[in-house]
Amino acid sequence: MIVLCRPEESRNIGAVCRAMANNDISTLRIVGRREDFDDERVRILAIHSFPIWDNAQFFDSITQATADCTTVAGTTRRRGKKRGKLLLPEEYAQRASDVTDAGGKVALVFGNERTGLTDPEMDECTDGITIPSSENFASLNLSHAVQILCYHMFREKNKRSPGNTPVTLSRLDQTVTKIGDNLKRIGFFSVTGRPEMEKFWRDILSRSALSEGEAQYLEKIFDKAAGLAGKGSRD
Repeated sequence: MIVLCRPEESRNIGAVCRAMANNDISTLRIVGRREDFDDERVRILAIHSFPIWDNAQFFDSITQATADCTTVAGTTRRRGKKRGKLLLPEEYAQRASDVTDAGGKVALVFGNERTGLTDPEMDECTDGITIPSSENFASLNLSHAVQILCYHMFREKNKRSPGNTPVTLSRLDQTVTKIGDNLKRIGFFSVTGRPEMEKFWRDILSRSALSEGEAQYLEKIFDKAAGLAGKGSRD
């Protein structure tokens, strides 16, 4: 699916719909309100892909828009301390294919046309993608960026493989909280550090595409480790 975060230009949304339709992607979610966009301008550029716009869903945040997804990739051309390792489109498409082959959902997130995704918005994603472009003119039009990412996803979509259905991010957050609770029980955190540690676990486990059984097993491991640690301290 495609997630547009705070888009400004209605015509860009229409062009995004067309890029999605070109590559058999039909789910559009927008962080924003439908009434803030000009329906006619969207339809002019969407042409025959306007049903994607008609069926678009609207949310208040990236986290809400992607709660049922297994992995969420934010697109950015800026590198920085908080942006981690950025993947190329073809690299992420290969990773995402494993998730979709197993029945999970993948979200590609694109930021505002002028400002892109902020650091807090990137933190709501589990991965980062960058599209190489000329240093003399690095900024891509929103719909062009969507077209490039959708094309790579389209090229990978026929690589099917059997497997367990990966858990959603909202379910994964339960596992991450369980890990954090158990690490706290054994005194792993002093005063700070838990949010950063939980983000680490969320990012790395989302890339693993855990099944429900694997998530439960991981929770049991940390439960047992914390229990043994507590027993050892009493002894």
